[in-house]
Amino acid sequence: MADLLAKIGLDKLERAILYGLIIAVVLVVLVGAIEMTHAWWSFLFRWLHVASGTMWIGLLWYFNFVQIPSMPKIPDDQKPAVSKVIAPTALFWFRWAALATVVTGLILAWMNGYLIDALLIGNGKGGQAMAIGIGMWLGLIMAYNVWMIIWPNQQKALGLVEATPDEKKAAARVAMLTSRFNTMFSIPMLYFMVAAQNIQVKGF
Repeated sequence: MADLLAKIGLDKLERAILYGLIIAVVLVVLVGAIEMTHAWWSFLFRWLHVASGTMWIGLLWYFNFVQIPSMPKIPDDQKPAVSKVIAPTALFWFRWAALATVVTGLILAWMNGYLIDALLIGNGKGGQAMAIGIGMWLGLIMAYNVWMIIWPNQQKALGLVEATPDEKKAAARVAMLTSRFNTMFSIPMLYFMVAAQNIQVKGF
């Protein structure tokens, strides 16, 4: 089985993504799950929003549930494999997934006509705009933290930019604590994002 999967190129990530897209397109066409309407384009951006968000929050939780707790257990001579190879790659996808999540989310809100209401958190009156607005603002704060706090400090901590040993240590702590903050915010953010589609929020 493994040899067969390797023969069709699944040992390469780009092949797996390409095949996944091809399978999706074939299935979409076969079952008629596509139509050139506003509703379908809105759905497409929702799908892209969810895919980007899965990458972003998945990596956020990987850092906080796996990498950070595991680092003290890794022998010092093996730590460069994480800090010099794994972490920079993960951070690349992490920060761009955060941006993609925000951009697709804002486009989705604009296409569906609730962007302003959501940014105003539904004026406190409840309903979908309030739920999605709370989730949106939590997500925007988290994305700001990624680009303006976590990434600049990780660049210092990982030696991607010049910094003294003391600066690296301080930067690593700031990045870690901000990542913890984002993990904390991700819980209510996800709740309200899903709540907007499934339950009635009454408001203040």
